[in-house]
Order: sequence, then C-alpha cells, then structure tokens
Amino acid sequence: MSRIKGITITLYDEVETGDVDVFGVPITETKPIKVKNVLVKPSSTDDIVNSKDLYGKQAIYTLAIPKGDTHEWEDKVVEFFGKKYHTFGFVTQGIEDLIPLDWNKRVQVERYE
Repeated sequence: MSRIKGITITLYDEVETGDVDVFGVPITETKPIKVKNVLVKPSSTDDIVNSKDLYGKQAIYTLAIPKGDTHEWEDKVVEFFGKKYHTFGFVTQGIEDLIPLDWNKRVQVERYE
C-alpha cells in the first residue's frame, strides 16, 4: 500500500545571533532550515482568485505542514523545486488529534523573485 509522502523544503528563518544593536534590539540573521515531509499542491482556481481579492497576491502553491512542526511560517521565504517562494496570509491549523494524516497546517505561497 502506498503512503502519501511530502518533500523536503528549505525555510529561511530569522534566528537571533545572541548580540544586540545599539538600541538593545536583538540582531538576527537568515538561516536556511530543512523541513521534511511538506506536501506541495498547486493552488486551485478558487484559491488564486481569493488570494488576489484578500491579499493582492497570486497563490501559486499551497503547502501542507507536518504535525508537530514549530517553525513560524507567516511572511517567510521558502525554497523547493529549485525556486524561491514567499508565504503570505495566515497559517490555517487543524486539531492534530482530529486529522488522520500527517499534516495539520497549511499556508499559501507566491513566486519570489
């Protein structure tokens, strides 16, 4: 029996370096983080129209994030299929125990140049 399996994508996240600037604000740097088992699906026509109406952005793909993932996904750069994309909108999340598969969050992405 075949099982649904996601791909490994790169999430570019801001990580604090431990230093602070002259104003006392923590200094961050962008670090690539590999996230395994992420499902990538092309956005439906409805998703594309709704994202244009709500955010003024064109959804290209929708990412399904695996259960237990604790990374921040809103307004981040991600990389898969050899290209970079930008997440937008709110991350929608379901209750882990009520969802039978391995994913309980989703976020939309637009092409990032």
